[in-house]
Amino acid sequence: MNQAPLRAAPLLDIRALRTSCSSCSMHQLCLPMGLDEPEMQRLDGIIGRRRVSREASLYRIGDKFVSLYAVRVGQFKTSQTNPDGARQITGFQMTGELLGMDAISTDTHQCDAVALEDSEVCEIPFARLEELFGEIPTLLRHFHRIMSKEITREQSVILLLGNMRAEQRFAAFLVNLSSRYAARGYSSTSFQLRMTREDIGNYLGLTIESISRLLSKLKKEGLLKVSNRQIELTDLPMLKALATGAEAC
Repeated sequence: MNQAPLRAAPLLDIRALRTSCSSCSMHQLCLPMGLDEPEMQRLDGIIGRRRVSREASLYRIGDKFVSLYAVRVGQFKTSQTNPDGARQITGFQMTGELLGMDAISTDTHQCDAVALEDSEVCEIPFARLEELFGEIPTLLRHFHRIMSKEITREQSVILLLGNMRAEQRFAAFLVNLSSRYAARGYSSTSFQLRMTREDIGNYLGLTIESISRLLSKLKKEGLLKVSNRQIELTDLPMLKALATGAEAC
C-alpha cells in the first residue's frame, strides 16, 4: 500500500497485501506512535481483516456492537434515518479512519456503514481492545484523541449545515477532502469523488441539481476542473477563502 507522495489517489486494488499493522502505510493515521515492537505485535494479534464489496454494508442500524473498524482500503459512507423516515448521510470515511464508535455507549450501531467501492477494513474486537487499554496506556490515550477528533468533526458538520451558504458548504467539503487526501500522501488538488453527487447533496443538505450547478459555477470561475468524478482543484487558496467566507462566490 505504499503510495508515492502527491499523486492522484488511484482506484485502490482490493487484492492489496494483507500485511501487519506495523508495516501498513496507514498505521500512523489510525494507530498510536510510540508503541514498541512487542506492544505493536499484541495489538496486531487481535486485529482481523474483512473485505466489503461496493455498496455492501459493513454494519447496519441496530446491529450488536462487537468491533471497531479501521478502513484499510477504500471508502465508506455512514447514514442514519431521520424521524420522518428519510435517510441522512452523516459522513464519508476513508483510509486510516475508524468506524463503529457510534455504538460504544449503546452496544448497538446507530448508523449504517456502506462501502463506496470495494474495500477492506481492519476488524478490532472492542472487548479485547479494552483489555489492551489497561496494559498499554499509550493506546488508551490515542483512542481518547481519536474520539475527541470525532466529536470535533461532528461539531464542524453542524456548523457546515447550519450557518454556511450553499457555495461555502460545497467549497468546505472539497477543501476537507483535499486535506484528508494530502494527509495520506496523495495529491491535495487531484482526486476522484467516490461518492455520487446525490450523496454529496444529501450530506450537505443540498439537492443534486444544486451540486451540479455549483460544480459548473466553480468550473466556469476557474476554481476547478471536472471530468465525471475526477476533480482537479485549480485554485485551492481561493476555494479555502470561499469555504471560510472570506470571498464571495
